[in-house]
Amino acid sequence: MTRPLLTRRAFGAVTALSAAGVFAPAIVRAQAEGAAALGNVTIAVGGQGVLYHLPLALADQLGYFKAEGLDVTVRDFSAGALALQAVQEGGADVCAGAFEHTIRQQVRGQSYRSLVVMGRAPQLALGVSQRSLPAYKDLADLQGRRIGVSSVGSSTHLAASVVLARAGMGPRDVAFVGVGSGMAAMNALRSGQVHALCHADPIMTLLEQKADTRIAGDMRSLKAAQEMFGGALPASCLYAPQPFLQKHAAQAQALANGIVHALKWLQTAAPADLVKAVPPGYLMGDRGLYLAAFSRVRETYSTHGMMPDDGAATALRVLSRVHPELADFKVELARTYTNDFVRKARQKFNV
Repeated sequence: MTRPLLTRRAFGAVTALSAAGVFAPAIVRAQAEGAAALGNVTIAVGGQGVLYHLPLALADQLGYFKAEGLDVTVRDFSAGALALQAVQEGGADVCAGAFEHTIRQQVRGQSYRSLVVMGRAPQLALGVSQRSLPAYKDLADLQGRRIGVSSVGSSTHLAASVVLARAGMGPRDVAFVGVGSGMAAMNALRSGQVHALCHADPIMTLLEQKADTRIAGDMRSLKAAQEMFGGALPASCLYAPQPFLQKHAAQAQALANGIVHALKWLQTAAPADLVKAVPPGYLMGDRGLYLAAFSRVRETYSTHGMMPDDGAATALRVLSRVHPELADFKVELARTYTNDFVRKARQKFNV
């Protein structure tokens, strides 16, 4: 159910409480001037403006990476699978994306490891077009229909597949169509290119409020994710090839420090702080809608960056539902993540 937008009175109240947050970027910039230079790191991300990747955007915009002596370049792609491809091809050092990719890459003989967790639920929803399927009643009505995902192989593809599997439908019962992220994905639904769309916020909240979609599967809260996946499912994280983490441990530590700092900031940030911190384009011209979407998913952000105790095992179990062939491969979950960098970051920021 869509949460109501903040009233002007409520918004004004939280604004009055947020003065300290206004000066945070200036303080961080001052700290950065004396920081040891660690060089540049390029991060590939699929859909930089969605709330799924908000901690990364905040760490960058608030200057937390700079404060660690690190120059970060963020390369934005239309899907997480494409961001991963950029890392594989040498176009980026680190990927911001779904944790599940570390498991998939191990199966393919490549070693990738999460170094800090940003989200502990997928923050995704599957919405059915009210225009294309006005008589929609349940998931069975999607049989033979086109389902929009950011790209085949991305987290939106997996999430949609899990939702459909709960209704007894397999990957051949629908046609998955890569539609990118952001406005491109929304336009694909509105134009009838796809009958349903699996995407993150704020896009899905916008489509709900404009009565363009009916939500058929919601994974934007901790409770919904627990019911859907049977455990804490790590979602957005920073992950990198194991050789990078070994050869550039100082840069990896700086990245973890920046994200943990941003996660701590998120715990007490007021709405006024948030809209000042993110680029204006992220708000999609509607500050109230953006804040409503943020309020919906806020609890799903990690509070400290650590991998949940059952997180990796839950991710493998979810992947295995959609890819039964994984049962034939012994996945070494301990090699898909490390908490070492986050532990040091938590000590530094008292998280």
